[in-house]
Amino acid sequence: MRKRPAAVAVLPTEPGVYRFRDEAGRALYIGRTGNLRHRVGSYWGDLRDRPRLRRMVAQVTGIEALVCESEHEAAWLERNLLEHRKPRWNRARGGQELPVWIRLDPSPAAPRLDLVHRVETRPGVSHFGPYLGSRKVREAVSALLRCYPLPYTATRLTPAEKDMAATRGVALDDRERLITTITAVLERSPQAVAQAHELLRVRRDEAAAGLLFEIAGAVQTEIAGLAWVVAPQRVTVEGAGDLTLTGRHDGLDVRLRIRAGRMCEWQQVVSKGAAAEIPGEWGPFLGRNAELAARLANLAVTNESPTGLTRA
Repeated sequence: MRKRPAAVAVLPTEPGVYRFRDEAGRALYIGRTGNLRHRVGSYWGDLRDRPRLRRMVAQVTGIEALVCESEHEAAWLERNLLEHRKPRWNRARGGQELPVWIRLDPSPAAPRLDLVHRVETRPGVSHFGPYLGSRKVREAVSALLRCYPLPYTATRLTPAEKDMAATRGVALDDRERLITTITAVLERSPQAVAQAHELLRVRRDEAAAGLLFEIAGAVQTEIAGLAWVVAPQRVTVEGAGDLTLTGRHDGLDVRLRIRAGRMCEWQQVVSKGAAAEIPGEWGPFLGRNAELAARLANLAVTNESPTGLTRA
């Protein structure tokens, strides 16, 4: 087992994307995680049953990382980077999750909220996304419908559906209010998101108090799904344009390129020329990651074991 690099302790315990480089500066592997320090440090743990990883880790001489605002953002950034360029030790280009959207159809006869795999432009219909992780997005849809039972405000309901609408406490006149509220949640309005989470927590706790643990567990899963969907995420923005961002710290530039709304290139180079002006909304992101990059650049990874012997 190799000694854990000092760079691991510099990494924050937050979501992000990490990259390993070899002594020639070539990218070996790109990965994502919800906890950078824990995940990157695990590569220097017990890998006896993972020979492929042992071979890769033996070649690592540099660690780089970008801190993201959420695990969802990290998932998108990893996917975008791998679609643009796949390092040798990554198994697949892109990611395992397919992009999905949430569709909000306000049709009076049959209003609905559901998950779709592509956007189909129709009058009055809204689409939110794209998102990764269809299972989590389905749970988010279920969470919203638990809080805001939009389908039961339709103009055409069966007798059984009318009974359910009465049980859920909604009527036809509530349709516009529910549509407005759901839209606010999916647009990440802080007040609307907080209200939805509170409604779900109340439902979960009521179920648990009634010993309905299966329902309580389902609601807890929905809470996690909703958190995934409404988490900050701006490395993939549908309909956005091109942008080149540069953050600088201690002689090192972190350059990020956005193409058609997708952040797909990540470079770290020695500073040259005048510092670029950073758009206000990207300032904190670039500043923090440039500082982290400079700290990591000064902490090379050695190929020595704890006994000082060099390993192949």
